[in-house]
Amino acid sequence: MAYYIPFINSEDDWSMSREVYQDSITYRVTMQSREKIGWTSFPQAKLWVDTEVDALHNWPDSNNSDFNSYFSNFVDARRIAQADFLLRPDRVVVSNFVNAILDNVKHSVPSAGWLSIPQLPHLDGTERNKVNKALAEATYQWKSKTGFKGKLILPAIFIHQRQLNNKTDRNRKVSLVISCFEASGADGLWVVDSSLGDQEGTGSFVKRFQGIIKLHEELNQKLPARAISIAGPYWALNLVLWVRGLVQFAAIGVGRGYKYYIPGSLRTRPANVRVALPPLRRQALWSSDLKTWIEDALQKIPKNDIAHEQFSDVLRHFHMLGGKKQARRQIARFYRGWLKKFEGIPLEGRALALYQDFSSAYVLGKTLNDIPGDDVRSPSRIAEQFMMTCL
Repeated sequence: MAYYIPFINSEDDWSMSREVYQDSITYRVTMQSREKIGWTSFPQAKLWVDTEVDALHNWPDSNNSDFNSYFSNFVDARRIAQADFLLRPDRVVVSNFVNAILDNVKHSVPSAGWLSIPQLPHLDGTERNKVNKALAEATYQWKSKTGFKGKLILPAIFIHQRQLNNKTDRNRKVSLVISCFEASGADGLWVVDSSLGDQEGTGSFVKRFQGIIKLHEELNQKLPARAISIAGPYWALNLVLWVRGLVQFAAIGVGRGYKYYIPGSLRTRPANVRVALPPLRRQALWSSDLKTWIEDALQKIPKNDIAHEQFSDVLRHFHMLGGKKQARRQIARFYRGWLKKFEGIPLEGRALALYQDFSSAYVLGKTLNDIPGDDVRSPSRIAEQFMMTCL
């Protein structure tokens, strides 16, 4: 069984997961995607359903008509995230909301499946602490009443690096997460910083990465040993956390989606076609200039080097990769092969192996010209940042 969990948001995601990620421990789907996608061949025992309650972070101000319609089906959804309600959550209202939304999804979760506990994303202050604790307690009561036999997963969704970079701020978040975990009777914890796109290569990322690593270390000191632990989706920080033994499972995208977007939020990045550059352990923007860059890189790399073979393979299929679906498949297949390198390595050796993997990418990248037209032009930049966090 593989140690990753694909996040499924569309029919394309599911189709590609069946092709590339058949050995996943589970597949995370949202209630809305569960209703829209044809799941006739879905392995029902391998299903984690999320009710998307974090979308209330944006709703009812969101212009997303699907979410406006979705949450209108549930008792008191509008009140849950309102400022006055957050100050003094009415436990009857919270209980009615939790019962309605979990009853709605229960039929979709098999006896061995997983189900997300309703939670709002964490704000910088304490505004949502009371309502998140009340949602957790109401979930425990719902489980006791209904006899739900699956696994309950507590989401801990953060929205800004300032919540995690400094220990004083982290301490408050760790305390709340553990309190909600215990109050809900959760079986597992899923943690993600929704503001982090860890492929962006900015100068502050090493500090950000260390803040998230410290968060998981501090949570693990308080979580029971039996707890399921999940991080991501990210591009590679999820892998760093996994190889260091700080989480059991890496949440991943499916050829895209290597950043978590709170449902109903606007995505600011355009949907450009990107391809994987396997020797550098990163992606780049597909263009004719990139093709020329790869051809130039091949002139600098010895033919007996595995990097030469990998770049040559990208070049052979370059024209086809201009299509979004083909490019997504190429990224997903690269990512699966990359993960597979570490699955057979004992835990005590994985972090060093990933460090060496990024180190090789970094050294190669330092010999190559800047990548044209990409947000991160330095070929070595992304590998360098992750390399520094592996050990």
